[in-house]
Amino acid sequence: MIRIVAKPLTRENFAPFGDVIDMGGDNRYPINGGKAMRYHDLATAEAAGPNARVLISMVRGTPYEMPLKLTMVERHPLGSQAFIPLSPRPFLVVVCHDTNDGPGEPHAFITAPGQGINYRRNLWHGVLTPIGEEQDFLIVDRGGDGSNLEECYFSHPYEIHLP
Repeated sequence: MIRIVAKPLTRENFAPFGDVIDMGGDNRYPINGGKAMRYHDLATAEAAGPNARVLISMVRGTPYEMPLKLTMVERHPLGSQAFIPLSPRPFLVVVCHDTNDGPGEPHAFITAPGQGINYRRNLWHGVLTPIGEEQDFLIVDRGGDGSNLEECYFSHPYEIHLP
């Protein structure tokens, strides 16, 4: 089993895979008479293919046993997929570059409390992985005709460790 240690999620180290969704960055401005601060344009939702549309859903995720035994990753060829936590708890994010032979070696990140992520269209990634207890998420992804899920099982599992 190949051992990988998750590193802290930052905009810079996650940029090749998608967007970090949080209240950081400079693209913000007051709205509602100054009673609210809008953190603007945090991620790009992608929806391609027949009858494509962007969906907003919610999910309650159950934590996996750690260290995580990673045997499979998935991707969505027709649209991006964002996970935004509804509580200030971190979660584990696993992504892989695409290679000629399928997904490459995994990269693992642990979010800061309250950070969300947006996987780019067609990016190999692990499943939703809360840490320690159940966690609720808002999901923004693609609906429409066509198959938008591919799965790939590794010939050898990876073991993902928290820092």
